[in-house]
Amino acid sequence: MEPSLPQERENQDLPQKSYADALHHPLQTAPEQYIGQGEDNLPRTPKKKSHKKGLSRLIGDHNGDTLEPLARKETPSLVIEEYQDKDGEHLTTLRRNDTIELVSGRRAGAGWERSHIRFAPLSIPLKRRLQTLVVLAHTLSVAGLLAIFFLLCAIPLLWPILLPYLIHVIFSQAPHSGTLSRRSNYCRSLKIWSLFASYFPARLHRSAALPATRKYIFGYHPHGIISHGAFAAFATEALGFSKLFPGIENTLLTLETNFRIPLYREYALAMGLASVSRESCENILSRGGSNNEGMGRAITIVVGGARESLDAQPNTLRLVLRKRKGFVKLAIRTGADLVPVLSFGENELYDQIQSDQHPLIHKMQLIVKKVMGFTVPLFHARGVFNYDIGILPYRRPLNVVVGRPIKVSQQTKPDDAYVDEIHASYVSELERIWEKWRDQFAMERTSELEIVE
Repeated sequence: MEPSLPQERENQDLPQKSYADALHHPLQTAPEQYIGQGEDNLPRTPKKKSHKKGLSRLIGDHNGDTLEPLARKETPSLVIEEYQDKDGEHLTTLRRNDTIELVSGRRAGAGWERSHIRFAPLSIPLKRRLQTLVVLAHTLSVAGLLAIFFLLCAIPLLWPILLPYLIHVIFSQAPHSGTLSRRSNYCRSLKIWSLFASYFPARLHRSAALPATRKYIFGYHPHGIISHGAFAAFATEALGFSKLFPGIENTLLTLETNFRIPLYREYALAMGLASVSRESCENILSRGGSNNEGMGRAITIVVGGARESLDAQPNTLRLVLRKRKGFVKLAIRTGADLVPVLSFGENELYDQIQSDQHPLIHKMQLIVKKVMGFTVPLFHARGVFNYDIGILPYRRPLNVVVGRPIKVSQQTKPDDAYVDEIHASYVSELERIWEKWRDQFAMERTSELEIVE
């Protein structure tokens, strides 16, 4: 009889036979040594265990197609299963008929099927694409215009123009002169700002009419990360400021250093922005207007400043205001009424690291704020083509509520008791706005209004 064992066939110079063929000769059964690892030192396929989610016991071909079983034959120690693929070819697998289990690792590539980054679909209306483009341009305006300036500096032919321009940037008085000569109502009323405001969308609300026979200081809260609501409401006409408050010329104030950035300063001046320095504030509120003494003029100050931006966490409202009384003294010296402004949704536009979870980073940010006058929050929101990573703000509603004015009597040297009285009235009006509109504009809040520092 023809032997079937590999060693015996090799000794007799016979070709090796497959295990499937050997099974058809019942008198030649495989000895115990073929369970596990045989004389030919080839590993045997252990018994497979079904996946806990109910995967089939059938095997697949090299393309991943399922193969149908043709036959199943068992011996005391082995199980041979024959399969046929889609091309009609026969495949055979040998398994251990015992309790040995096969433990598999992770399935490669499975993570790509459930990515944590949500990408924007291609079929997006043109209006939404334009909204994103305008917000992106404004968000990157500082970096973009500064990069253009450096590119211009790489052209030697432009040096005779750029050098006098830099000297002009350094010594220009336009940001704090109070004349607002570079302000362009045309630029402030461009249609693109309607796209900017509708991106969130943003709305401006007033609690009371403001007579144009007074001057005003609008205190904007909270600072947020970039104060998009303040720009939309008070640096453009997208939300209809001039119609809600006719006869009042409002100026949004920002850091003096922003007006030392080439090219960007031209953009800021055209939008009517001015320096937040004391000299600039007093000049704006004492010049121009209907009586050339500032009547009908207004300035908007983001009172919390860079310090408050570090507390800009979604669904919370922490205002750095308790010790901030400089704007109150300014109002008393210039005779300007104070107008509290609360922006619901400003803190929800970005996510940033939490100071209590990263105290060392928070401490470094405070040091930078003390030394440089500004700080850099570690934030993120969405991107141009995705909804989870980037520097674009989230599309979340902004509701800028202008409170009732607090009338102020002018004093050359403000009395401390009077300063505290006006400050308390200001805080009280802010709390009134919060109490009245929180259930409508802050429904997802996780905490109440908190006045700190």
